[in-house]
Amino acid sequence: MNENEKFTQKLTALLIEKGYEPKPSVLEREFNLRYYGTPLTQQAVGKWLKGKSIPHSDKLCTLAEWLGVELTNLVSEERAYQAQKAKKKKENKANLSQAISNYYDEDYLFRLFLNLPQEQKKAVREVIMAMHKAYRAK
Repeated sequence: MNENEKFTQKLTALLIEKGYEPKPSVLEREFNLRYYGTPLTQQAVGKWLKGKSIPHSDKLCTLAEWLGVELTNLVSEERAYQAQKAKKKKENKANLSQAISNYYDEDYLFRLFLNLPQEQKKAVREVIMAMHKAYRAK
């Protein structure tokens, strides 16, 4: 039995255990209620139930969370490790984006300005005034 077939058996058993029919229409509806990416089609989730494919990392994580199981209850330890690694990388990227956004946030910059010593505030004001004057001259 290959990995796809093992995944299908585990997924089907978990769906039944949790009170869901192992049908593409049911899986599609319930999965898309919990997944924040592009919604999946019945054909896509149908491949999971037929042993033709295994979901990508983000979808595996959503399935495991929804069904209340560890990733290793759905896939091999190696694939579970890769899925966790991909999830962590995505979270780190989101945190970096938020940090960059905060860094350039005007309110944040203004709060930083207010905490500067008086001499530095004066220098910043002079730079801003010079830039404003140069911009208006255009």
